[in-house]
Amino acid sequence: MPPLWDETAGDERIVGIVLAGGGAVRLGGGDKTLRMLGDRPVLAHILERLRPQCAQIALNANGDPRRFEAFGLPVVPDHPEDDGGGPLAGLLASLDHVAARWADATAVLTVPGDAPFLPADLAARLGAASRAAQANAACARSGGRTHGLTALWRLSLRHQLRRALRHDGVHRVGAFLAGIKVCEVDWDSGPVDPFFNVNTPADLVEAARLLSRR
Repeated sequence: MPPLWDETAGDERIVGIVLAGGGAVRLGGGDKTLRMLGDRPVLAHILERLRPQCAQIALNANGDPRRFEAFGLPVVPDHPEDDGGGPLAGLLASLDHVAARWADATAVLTVPGDAPFLPADLAARLGAASRAAQANAACARSGGRTHGLTALWRLSLRHQLRRALRHDGVHRVGAFLAGIKVCEVDWDSGPVDPFFNVNTPADLVEAARLLSRR
């Protein structure tokens, strides 16, 4: 049965992927996505912002998927042969999953699992920019910094990514982006940077302060 896409997305069929596989080393271990921010996990804040923008959503994470059961989303692990491939391994697994499960999807929007303030126009602006530039990917920028994991990727990139990851030894997101046609879209970084990352206990405290002002 084909998925029911949101007609507000126009011709785009965007699947959101939360890259939730990173270990929260500077937060003492565990999953950053499951750390409490206010009265909800960080992941709940991310999903609240992604759901209106994406036709479907899945998580990319390794380990026991049952820890995410409460969210009712597919959990996509990295391919075993890409163990140690970092975020690019998660991206490849996600692109492959979307291509197999949602055949009429046109793109994947990846976001890190520690960014609770994502902008409401993220998918729309990245999609429009990639179409205008005829680019294979579009990345978000703020405060002069490119956010390589907050990006829209065309599904056709999975073949090039597989070669880069498994045959060319490319493991850094920036290195992969340097080899494809990509465009960047700027967002205002104030008063709250929409791509603020929760990496440390101090970041979690700051995120709670910012949340209370929104």
